[in-house]
Amino acid sequence: MTDDQKRALSKVPAVTLGFWVIKILATTLGETGGDTVTMTLEWGYLAGTALFAVLLIGLVIAQILSKRFYSVLYWATIIASTTFGTTMADFADRSLGIGYTGGTALLLACLAVVLGLWYASEGTVSVDTVSTPRIEAFYWGAITFSQTLGTALGDWLADSGSLGYEGGALVFAGALALVIALYYRTSVSRVALFWAAFILTRPLGATVGDFLDKPVASGGLNLSRPLASTVLAAVIVALVVLLPQRPGRHPGQEAATS
Repeated sequence: MTDDQKRALSKVPAVTLGFWVIKILATTLGETGGDTVTMTLEWGYLAGTALFAVLLIGLVIAQILSKRFYSVLYWATIIASTTFGTTMADFADRSLGIGYTGGTALLLACLAVVLGLWYASEGTVSVDTVSTPRIEAFYWGAITFSQTLGTALGDWLADSGSLGYEGGALVFAGALALVIALYYRTSVSRVALFWAAFILTRPLGATVGDFLDKPVASGGLNLSRPLASTVLAAVIVALVVLLPQRPGRHPGQEAATS
């Protein structure tokens, strides 16, 4: 492979159906895994957030320093970001006392700032261009805030409304179906639709995860959080190994890779 071909490869995977399947499972694992540490093991939200923040920072650094796309490293970083998102959202919503509305608004503002800075710097927020340390920093910042925002949205809808976890999951599944319809039926920006879908998969995973491990009296199945997390992790590993994992390509460099 030539140097031009290497530069044309993104450090993130191509967005395929397999990508979205693994992403939803990873967000569900983030919910059950985060709750395992903060609730089952009784670490609390602050300590759990600190633990997953250290893990996330280490994996992001490894991802940025890597010379090419590694599927295992990428998905480990995604899982770390979604688990951190779970504990961070819970900490903001509950420990800081700003509630679901305040937490959601704060995280939405943080995500908007990161995407705004990314666009101002590069003229795009397309994930197809993620191949340099600066763009990767923007990418992982946006990923982390979108994961945390998604958690807050899921909790807000499931806990504050009357829909419960099943109803919340159906609402977010319906919103994703709308995004898919817009993708196939309209010319709406593909970049905007990607970020909309990425954000929406997080509350979908959050509500499904809560449905699995919350008490029956609260509308859940009361399954063991560690067991659910272990099963989800095993399925994700199997899918990462079995499903094709290839890096995305820069849209403006197709000639270099052909």
